[in-house]
Amino acid sequence: MAFTIKQNDTSPALQATLEDFAGTPINLNGATVRFHMKSLEGVIKVDRVATIVNALGGIVKHNWQAADTDTVGTYFAEFEVTYYDNSIETFPNTGSISVVITPELN
Repeated sequence: MAFTIKQNDTSPALQATLEDFAGTPINLNGATVRFHMKSLEGVIKVDRVATIVNALGGIVKHNWQAADTDTVGTYFAEFEVTYYDNSIETFPNTGSISVVITPELN
């Protein structure tokens, strides 16, 4: 999955459906979700609680803050789920979400 946003923009939110290996949305009832994003050099840019949009449908989103998109570049991102039993699973399970912040014109 790739997501592109302009420098200093805070919209649109990055939304994803978290699915198991068979493509079935995971149940997020009783879970918490964090959004992580780091630069290609490994510098953490974002580590914040994500919003669960639809728990049964596995839909989550990250609402951008100004500091999240202030630096042009390509970043790796993922959603980390902590289930009700404290087990942890990260999505996507393989690879990561590519977030590209492109320069603004002014």
